[in-house]
Amino acid sequence: MFWNDDESTEQIRAPDDIVDILFAIDCKRIPVDHAHALATAMQRALPWITEESGVAVHSVHVAGSQNGWERPEHGTDSFLSVSRRTKLAMRVPKCRVPDLLQALPGTRLDLGNHSLTVGPGKVKLLSTETALFARYVALDPELIGVHDEEAFLASAAHALAAMDIRMRKALCGKTNLLATPDGAIRTRSLMLAGLTLDESIRLQQQGLGKYPLLGCGIFIPHKGIDSVKQGDR
Repeated sequence: MFWNDDESTEQIRAPDDIVDILFAIDCKRIPVDHAHALATAMQRALPWITEESGVAVHSVHVAGSQNGWERPEHGTDSFLSVSRRTKLAMRVPKCRVPDLLQALPGTRLDLGNHSLTVGPGKVKLLSTETALFARYVALDPELIGVHDEEAFLASAAHALAAMDIRMRKALCGKTNLLATPDGAIRTRSLMLAGLTLDESIRLQQQGLGKYPLLGCGIFIPHKGIDSVKQGDR
């Protein structure tokens, strides 16, 4: 853990050049580790996303526990029960919003032995919160610092500095593996606090590290330490 309290934030309004689109989905359950299957299905439906800067696909996520239900361990042979409130989210440039809202609803995405049908979508601006959380961060090179918390934080601080973002408060979680045909990708969750609003917006727009189509490096508002704990599962 790294914590340094010495800078206040300033008020700015979140721009809309990069936004999230939240789509309703119709499916019963999906693998806990569905990142590669989802990215592959999205690329089939939207071939341009592999070349478009600023595009990221959020992993489908449900609560870590609900009515006594515990989130299964990460893996392609464990499953998440999906409710009607669960959304499929993409982070995209504003210019792509009309195309996505028209093209994606009604699309059936095949996720191995399960399928997901995309429903209507709505636009959501990026957050103006200055505490952010990413469930999966894969740094470049991805193996540096993954097994050691302090080394991982040092690697993250270096990557953030290259984006002109200062790491003031940071907490990382344990290692998660994302399965791909080329081997598992090692990631960690990462919470950052004490960002300026300008840094927060920049980090959400640009992401951190590699594999944004696999849900990596995507920062969302941080709502408490439980988010970090859930991201480790």
